[in-house]
Amino acid sequence: MRRREFITLLGGSAAMPLLGPLAARAQQRLRTIGFLSGGGPAQNSQWIATFVQRLRELGWIEGRTFAIEYRWGEARVERFAELAAELVRLKVDVIVTQATQPVIAAKQATTTIPIVFVATGDPVGTGLVASLARPGGNVTGLSLQNPETTGKRVELLREVVPSLNQLAVLFDIGNPANVPVMSELEAAARSLKLDLVVRQVRRAEDIEPAFESLKNRADAIFVMGGPLAVSNRTRIHTLAMRTRLPATYNTREYVEAGGLMSYGPNLPDLYRRAGDYVDKILRGAKPGELPVEQPTKFDLVINLTTAKALGLTIPESFLLRADEVIE
Repeated sequence: MRRREFITLLGGSAAMPLLGPLAARAQQRLRTIGFLSGGGPAQNSQWIATFVQRLRELGWIEGRTFAIEYRWGEARVERFAELAAELVRLKVDVIVTQATQPVIAAKQATTTIPIVFVATGDPVGTGLVASLARPGGNVTGLSLQNPETTGKRVELLREVVPSLNQLAVLFDIGNPANVPVMSELEAAARSLKLDLVVRQVRRAEDIEPAFESLKNRADAIFVMGGPLAVSNRTRIHTLAMRTRLPATYNTREYVEAGGLMSYGPNLPDLYRRAGDYVDKILRGAKPGELPVEQPTKFDLVINLTTAKALGLTIPESFLLRADEVIE
């Protein structure tokens, strides 16, 4: 072999291990996660931070190995389908969404892009998945178990309001996940011999008239969850205080906004676990083969400032069981 040929060969072989990883990194495709929210950025910032942190722990770095395309529904149900279609046109690798209505919109928009839902009320009953163990199709995620915690919420409210006889219900009838909650609520009311005073709402504009019609008609109010309630939680709290109605909610975020009390799943924990689903899917797992998981962490939260304003005395036994007492 001639000396020039040998040097050329040596130079080429020496360069290969240096160029190889660089070329591989250059060719690595940035994965895109579509985030479809039924609410807005303000309500989701804490949850998203938890989700992104979990992805970082699993080796995904935002801006380097993945990017997020956000679409905000702002509790406007009529926009969900349009926003889901936008994410499909972008050919995102996976869609992460929460609340039943946006998940339905995403599922109707695509049968091929994986969908991971977070905090969805009744995924089997609403037809999102075939079963919890084997979802099938392109959809999986985490359930809120709202129907299962309904009776407990009413019992806890009765402890705080011992004179409870007439229970008002703010029922977002546009949210399919609230239908099984209503069934459980009716059963709980019969068991505790309570009369339900139901007010149905679909839009933000319906909320104030609903509260106005409840003046002197109820002893407390059971607020059903969903994008409409979450996006209007401050307004709901203000109206509940104006009508002197102690209110119970399904997650702590309402109480942090001033609401009286909540019992339900810890949402940051669900968003953290959603990061595990996305990691598995981006590494090749099929969503239809990933079982739907249930909440494992539940929070009982009470706002003592609100209780005092309503003239309520919270039993010591209740305070000892609470996961957080806001003063």
